Amino acid sequence: NHFAVGQNYNDKRIKNATILSTACPGLGQIYNKKYWKAPIIYTALGSTIYYYIDNNTKYKNYKKAYIDRNDDNPLTIDNYSNYTNSNLITLQDYYRNSRDISGLLLLLVYILNIVDASVDAHLAQYNINDDLSLNFQPKTNPNKYEIFNISLKYNL
Repeated sequence: NHFAVGQNYNDKRIKNATILSTACPGLGQIYNKKYWKAPIIYTALGSTIYYYIDNNTKYKNYKKAYIDRNDDNPLTIDNYSNYTNSNLITLQDYYRNSRDISGLLLLLVYILNIVDASVDAHLAQYNINDDLSLNFQPKTNPNKYEIFNISLKYNL
């Protein structure tokens, strides 16, 4: 029963960072003591949420304007009289597509936040010293058999 271990991972730390980042974006980075990443995550999330809401509002306005213009009600006020029906449809499509892209970017930032916290927790205990070596220690098992030893050492 001999084995060589390249890196020792603290699975609980990795799991905690991932769960915290999933529950509240940026919290996993704070748990990993990478405080400078949290404002970047909140800025990215805030920006994508802002553009999602802005594009959705404009999409709804142009959609409503097109519906109002074509409802055959003479009392309806046309706030976009300088646009043709074709312009309103084009603007409506443009802002719907922009809204959808903003939603996808929001999801992407959220997922990247989780991945970053998990990877950072993995790498927090990563051995980066200059002495890379593999060493099997001599052992004697209960049956009194000698175990073959191998040693490999590489210094950078």
